[in-house]
Amino acid sequence: MFVCKHNAARSLMAVSFLQKYGKELFHAESASLEKGQLNPYVIQVMEEEGFDIKRSETSDIFDLFKKGKHYQAVISLCDATASEQAPIFPGLSKRIDWSFPDPVQFTGSPEEILEKTRRLRDQIRDSILQFIHEAVQLDFWLTKDTRPYAYS
Repeated sequence: MFVCKHNAARSLMAVSFLQKYGKELFHAESASLEKGQLNPYVIQVMEEEGFDIKRSETSDIFDLFKKGKHYQAVISLCDATASEQAPIFPGLSKRIDWSFPDPVQFTGSPEEILEKTRRLRDQIRDSILQFIHEAVQLDFWLTKDTRPYAYS
């Protein structure tokens, strides 16, 4: 599960990249802390990479939580303050915080905003590729609380 404040940019990029590069190894969803509108700059920079996200719908993380959904990992892509608002899902193995700037707050000319959004897209893609590299290792999922006990 990828979470960001409005589920209108960062989390949609992360889902797109994980579905492309993680293929059958991972299933990804995204949700928001607050309802948002798709960011047109994000739509454009993702189209440059061959992704069509303009029909994506935003999901509310609290609705998914109430439905009893389970996730092996919840990855927050927003700042620490917003990330702390996300519920703790039952059976959660990993909670990961990646702090990326919110493209809604990008300023400048349209071309400057596009360039900032492209850099954000590339940073999220790089983080996804690193996540895949680490997450295919069993040790990534085992924590002190979940490691198997040694029996003698």
